Amino acid sequence: MSHTHPLMREERRPQSGFALFLQRWARNPLQMGSVVPSSPALGRRIAALTRHGPEERVLELGAGTGAVSRALLAGGVPAERLAVLEIVPEMAEHLEATLPGVSVIRGDAFALETALPRAWHARIGTVICGIPLVLLPLERQRAFVRAVEAVAPGRGFLLYTYCVTSPLPWRRLGLRATREAWTPLNLPPASVWRYRPAR
Repeated sequence: MSHTHPLMREERRPQSGFALFLQRWARNPLQMGSVVPSSPALGRRIAALTRHGPEERVLELGAGTGAVSRALLAGGVPAERLAVLEIVPEMAEHLEATLPGVSVIRGDAFALETALPRAWHARIGTVICGIPLVLLPLERQRAFVRAVEAVAPGRGFLLYTYCVTSPLPWRRLGLRATREAWTPLNLPPASVWRYRPAR
C-alpha cells in the first residue's frame, strides 16, 4: 500500500475558480473583461432569459470559471443540454472538473462552425456570450456575429456587459438590440443585451 505525503496531496487539489479567474485576469485582463467573476444575481437574470426547445442546446461562449454555467443549471437547463465553450486550457480543465454532465468544448468562439459538432448546428436555442466584444474592432465583431449565425441562424445572442449603453454598434452589425436586464448587485453593475439579426 502506498502512502502520499499530505503536502503532496495538497498540491494536487484543483485550483479554486476565483483563484484561477484572478490568475487569468492578471495575465490577460482584456480577455477576461472584469476583475471578478459574474455574480449569482447576474447569473439568475441570464438564466431567466434563456430559451431552448426539447431538441435544442444552450451554448455559453467564454464560460470562464463557470459562474454563469452554474446559474443556468440552477435555473433549469439540463446538464446534457448545456454546452460551454472556452479557449483558455486551464479554464476548460476547471469546467470539465466542476460541471459534470455538461459538454465542455475547447475552442474559438469565432470558429463555431468547426468547433461545434455538425449535429448541433441550427439546434441551439440560446447563445450566451461572456466575451468582452466591446473591446474588439468592428471587423472582429462582425466575424463573431457571422460565427453565431452559422450555428444558430436567426437566433442572435445574449451578451452580458458592464457598459451602460449598448456595447455593440448594432446597426452597423446588421442587428436589432434590446437591453433585457440590468443587475446593480453585480460588481461592477451589469446589463444583459439581446441581439438578433435585423432581417
